[in-house]
Amino acid sequence: MRHRIAVVGGGPAGLTFARVLHRYGHPVTVLERDPAPDARPPGGTLDLHEKLGQLALEKAGLLAEFLSLSRPEGQAMRILAPDGTVLRDWRPGPDDLANPEIDRGQLRDLLIGPLDVRWGWGVTRVVPGGRDGVLVQSADGRQETYDLVVGADGAWSRVRPAVSPVAPHYTGVTSLETSLDDVDTRHPDLARLIGDGSVAVYGANRSLVAQRNSGGHVKVYSKFRAPLDWHKDLDVDLADPEAVRSSLLTLFDGWSAPVLDLLRRGTAFAHRPFHVLPVSHTWPRTPGVTLLGDAAHLMPPLGVGANLAMLDGAELAESIATAPGDLDPTVRAFEERMCARAGKWARITTAGLERLVSPDPAEAIAVFDEVQS
Repeated sequence: MRHRIAVVGGGPAGLTFARVLHRYGHPVTVLERDPAPDARPPGGTLDLHEKLGQLALEKAGLLAEFLSLSRPEGQAMRILAPDGTVLRDWRPGPDDLANPEIDRGQLRDLLIGPLDVRWGWGVTRVVPGGRDGVLVQSADGRQETYDLVVGADGAWSRVRPAVSPVAPHYTGVTSLETSLDDVDTRHPDLARLIGDGSVAVYGANRSLVAQRNSGGHVKVYSKFRAPLDWHKDLDVDLADPEAVRSSLLTLFDGWSAPVLDLLRRGTAFAHRPFHVLPVSHTWPRTPGVTLLGDAAHLMPPLGVGANLAMLDGAELAESIATAPGDLDPTVRAFEERMCARAGKWARITTAGLERLVSPDPAEAIAVFDEVQS
């Protein structure tokens, strides 16, 4: 019996799930709200961990292709004091493949491959319990039914309400993202500052991180503790890059000129407050519906979320493909494993965020030393 399966969301979780099922010859439909793969910027770079994201790609039969695309040198990390003093300068060895980097766009294209992706299918509601299966409704009035609907549609999931009333809450830490293009040609001084991987600068309750992507592209993230509506109190229009830049330069006043140049030379700014789900988020078993990745266990963005999301997708797909029959016990057993693993990582990343954006910058450096030891 071939179950009718749909996964909502064409990010790392949903595409890995679909790609593993495809490898086993099981049809699956990917419903993605974006009208096309290149409809919006795919985001920055990801480091895929050996026992998480890389394991998921191995289950999908894509590990060798990933390793040929990835950038092991991107694991390099330099830490500076706000005055520009170099505190740490770690570079990976030639055979260090523990956490190589890959651009999100490259990873997306690798995973899509031959998949059936329904672009422009913005899911608005999922209704379980119907006689013909789980009903999926779209923004333009379309609706379809499936035996299993997998919600891999991120932090503000439209599938989650079918199984859980819980919504993400604000952590108290926000981020503003900007970028630099052709950094090696147009900004060689900043290219040297960043190196092959990332440069991080930690101050009291704030930090700046610049991360190299492929093709000379660099993402710059300023992180700080503030109310969710901090910009309103300062009368800052988030759509005005110069107003945002001025506000950030005031916030980081006194930091070294080369570090502040990361903000001065950036282009547009994107506001990305950090939201999370409860550390131990679980839900009653709801036949025909489940969640993966950020839809299930949104946690601080400290390099683990996409890795867990991909492993979630790969393990659920493998379980379904290798245990034909009633889906419900297979999905229930998977949810128990996933939630236990996610709870452990949510506790780690929540504590990590508290230390990385804290009144004492030494805490952030201690986190780096612990990871490298």
